[in-house]
Amino acid sequence: MKKKIKEVIVVEGKDDISAVKNAVDAEVFQVNGHAVRKNKSIEILKLAYENKGLIILTDPDYAGEEIRKYLCKHFPNAKNAYISRVSGTKDGDIGVENASPKDIITALEKARFSLDNSENIFNLDLMIDYNLIGKDNSADLRALLGAELGIGYSNGKQFMAKLNRYGISLEEFKKAYEKVNKR
Repeated sequence: MKKKIKEVIVVEGKDDISAVKNAVDAEVFQVNGHAVRKNKSIEILKLAYENKGLIILTDPDYAGEEIRKYLCKHFPNAKNAYISRVSGTKDGDIGVENASPKDIITALEKARFSLDNSENIFNLDLMIDYNLIGKDNSADLRALLGAELGIGYSNGKQFMAKLNRYGISLEEFKKAYEKVNKR
């Protein structure tokens, strides 16, 4: 059984996500390489950083180190996991996606990840009770609530996953829900 990691693991690309998910059970966030400077990744990661913590796992090359420095500037208490150049190289290509699950687990262990033993607060019944699934206005309500909570818009299933992933408390959720319903 894979270890369930509490922190959100930050990687550069979609192939890195697959490699990490093959190794551990964790939420993995892709910053799209140097595009992290232009997109809204920092805003989205801020919530995860505050509630769950981050582990930065970038490629063992110059670009990866530049991205790591940029992320560490914004998230100084983030944990850092490192894949060696040898472990991350395959056929001349360097990247996290080339590392074995064992090497990824070793890198995360050295970063001192936390195991996630928590139960998910948000479930399908709660989503239905709050009209976030199954009603004509559910999508609009999720959009308003997502904006209020700073987690963005998603379909019902993804919205529920985000609520759990970013460690949003039931109290915080209820306050935001009341606020958007007063509009």
